[in-house]
Amino acid sequence: MKKTLLIVLICLAIAAIFGYNYIYQDHRDIKTEEANFKLESSAFLVEFEKDAEVAQKKYLNKSIELTGITTEVSISTITLNSIIFCTLNPNQSHQATLNKQTTIKGRFIGYDDLLEEIKLDQTTILNPLLHETPFTIINIFTLVCICAR
Repeated sequence: MKKTLLIVLICLAIAAIFGYNYIYQDHRDIKTEEANFKLESSAFLVEFEKDAEVAQKKYLNKSIELTGITTEVSISTITLNSIIFCTLNPNQSHQATLNKQTTIKGRFIGYDDLLEEIKLDQTTILNPLLHETPFTIINIFTLVCICAR
């Protein structure tokens, strides 16, 4: 009887340890993860226009890298192409500029049918220096051509 009770208690303790570790897993760090998908925001939007349910199943809880035009900026959020709503990481310095091309990486958390918004969280802005430099790719190309002469 005592052996059986001891075995049951050991099994319960092991199950409790595994259960605790399963419930309290480390959080994902989207910033350091390799993106599952890298897309232009327009191509991303087309998939949702065709079939929102299929697109939602495809991207749900995946890390996504998107490039689009910043249409709204607030303290903790940015919006790409007026439809892709991104909640920034709390430690992310805010360096997005309105009406400029921005590349972000975040976790897709769903599509809001009511507001017709695509939502990402844990978002990181990947190209902050691109916004603040006065040089565009055309200007850099021009400088390279001039220097090559």
